[in-house]
Amino acid sequence: MKRFSMNWMTGLLASGLLAQGAELRIGMIGLDTSHAIAFTKLLNDANDRNHVPGGRVVAAFKGGSPDLESSWSRVDGYTRQLQEQYGVKILDSIEALCAEVDVVMLESVDGRPHLEQVKPVLRARKPVFIDKPVAGSLRDAIAIYRLASELGVPCFSSSSLRYYPGLVELKQANVGDVRGAVSTGPCALEPHHPDLFWYGVHAAEALYTALGTGCESVVRTATPNTDVVTGRWADGKVGTMIGIRNASAPYRVTLFGTKAVLDQKPGGGYAPLIREVMKFFQSGVAPVSPEETIELFAFMEAADESKRQGGRPVRIADVLKQHGAD
Repeated sequence: MKRFSMNWMTGLLASGLLAQGAELRIGMIGLDTSHAIAFTKLLNDANDRNHVPGGRVVAAFKGGSPDLESSWSRVDGYTRQLQEQYGVKILDSIEALCAEVDVVMLESVDGRPHLEQVKPVLRARKPVFIDKPVAGSLRDAIAIYRLASELGVPCFSSSSLRYYPGLVELKQANVGDVRGAVSTGPCALEPHHPDLFWYGVHAAEALYTALGTGCESVVRTATPNTDVVTGRWADGKVGTMIGIRNASAPYRVTLFGTKAVLDQKPGGGYAPLIREVMKFFQSGVAPVSPEETIELFAFMEAADESKRQGGRPVRIADVLKQHGAD
């Protein structure tokens, strides 16, 4: 991680960006999600009460997936909005985009093309934030981080839930020795992605925010409307993710400790995440390690495998090996 930071900071100094305090030129890939508009507003609109300074979205590659309704039905509208409201330049290729920007945000709502979309970004040595899901498969997620490491390019991915004020406060609370946590949230399914990758990823990331890495095995109970995924951590912690469909499903984490049991306070938005993204772009240091993100996706893939095996426990190490981890 230090090597990434030094390489990136050296490049900024050489270009004069750090010395001059100039705004970073941000490129965006994938205009088929509301995040493209919301994130650009936070970065480009200085009058927004949650404005995040330090960079502007100046160019974009629209992307889009013809076999995913939530992608093709929105990409043209979001593209026009970025052009008309924020003057974002639309380019015909990711290679052309990389030639005009300093850093990249990969926003494609479909995780399946992320590996191929990020390859030219990494080869161009552009630090990249990859929105959730980091990929459409665990194998692709591992491949993305492996290539970023080989090329020495800063790369990170995170759900906005990780930085919700209530979850940050909960993680900092003195509950004594943490024994476990329960994370709840919506869990809509999408047939082109493993079950939890599409929307359950947010509640899963909140669980990992509370407990960190170290999960050894996973068991899943699945019904048409509910998923309950329980992980057993090496140090004895137990983490449970409850994904809910067709019903009210607010995001919430309950943390269990030897001194107290506390619930996450409600509320949150995108601005805290974008502030972390800008810090990452400016420093080259990822606030979430590749190891944590990869284990998080292995947790969700293990949950799918447990479902296929009728609810039997599945070891994280076996899933990682099966999908190409070293």
